Amino acid sequence: MNPPHAPLMDEPLPRPRRWGAPEMARLAAMLEQDSLFYWNGQQTVALLGGFRELYPLEYAFACSSGSAAIHIAIAALRLKPGDEVIVPPITDMGTVIGILYQQCVPIFADLDPATYNLDPADVRRRISSRTRAIIAVHLAGNPCDVSQLQVIAREHNLALIEDCAQAWGARAQGAPVGLAGNLACYSLNQHKHVTCGDGGIVATNDLRYGPGLGKWGDKHYDRMAGGRDPEELAPNYRISEPQSAVAAAQLKRLPEIAARRSAAGDRLTALLSGTPGLRLPRVNAGDTSSYWFYLVRVEAEKFRVTRNELAASLAAEGVACQAGYIPRPIYQYPVFRNHNFFGGQWPIRDLGLTSVDYRNVSCPVAEEILRDCIIFTLNEAMSDSYIDKLAHAIRAGSKRSLK
Repeated sequence: MNPPHAPLMDEPLPRPRRWGAPEMARLAAMLEQDSLFYWNGQQTVALLGGFRELYPLEYAFACSSGSAAIHIAIAALRLKPGDEVIVPPITDMGTVIGILYQQCVPIFADLDPATYNLDPADVRRRISSRTRAIIAVHLAGNPCDVSQLQVIAREHNLALIEDCAQAWGARAQGAPVGLAGNLACYSLNQHKHVTCGDGGIVATNDLRYGPGLGKWGDKHYDRMAGGRDPEELAPNYRISEPQSAVAAAQLKRLPEIAARRSAAGDRLTALLSGTPGLRLPRVNAGDTSSYWFYLVRVEAEKFRVTRNELAASLAAEGVACQAGYIPRPIYQYPVFRNHNFFGGQWPIRDLGLTSVDYRNVSCPVAEEILRDCIIFTLNEAMSDSYIDKLAHAIRAGSKRSLK
């Protein structure tokens, strides 16, 4: 769909230079090492040291992905088959894979319509006698209402895990995300704020989980005492020294990246405020979003075109955007609808340890968000002038499509 006029965006999408000399220097130093193994490796030690400078969490384990970090966190809780973990329905599969592999049950709670994060009131409604934990996903870098989730977790003796994969540099009530829960998980995937291609970190200050945390990502081997005499079953999710080298350098970039993204996202919200037909993301007072992307909801009844057509027309104006996010809530994915978790079966359901049927699950707000949202690209290379032009293009393009 091409507009009958020159596109409103008259400059290309800025692309940040994501790595360079600092990463190269660490990789060169790594190649001088005798070993590329993570344990006591110079690069992994540097990575975890740099991480703790940003996130004061005493116990931290660097692993192969953000999905691995969450699996390690779930395993560290030592949940029993059939135990339930409350999760949001708009997230990556990596949030729920570890729950299922530990033979536990993801229970989906609905979202706040403006922050796109877990609605504490609905979390309360989903708690049962089998609930053991809550995973709070800071979607798109916007902090969850962790204070309310903390209250709920304490009232019901539940663990609180923070999924910070999309929220590097975000702050909840002034504190870095990840400090409110019992365990925090971060992703170093290619598409995150900082990256080593794939990698992750799981961390905690909780003495119940911290001292043995690393065992759950390292075959339950005790690297401190030495030897291979595991007491429990755990996967191998170790990071490697090449990954750690790049990630250690990347963390030095994080404060600037997060500050620029936060400023750009807040500026875009201010400029788009009051735009007819668009519902903008809400960042709770006292919080700081690091805007992994910028999600806007479309009030369909105010437009003479569909959400998809509106997104296409904005793209034709040179706006970097896409209609929708994930295709549907996670509980509607075929793997959930068919309960096809292990060779076409779900052992804990077959054994009577849960009666959950994902074909009957519904989170209406989450479903509405996915039906009416448009995702706008936002990154740290965008200048104030670019954000100003972007806001103008969105406002003007949207206005042309109003009824």
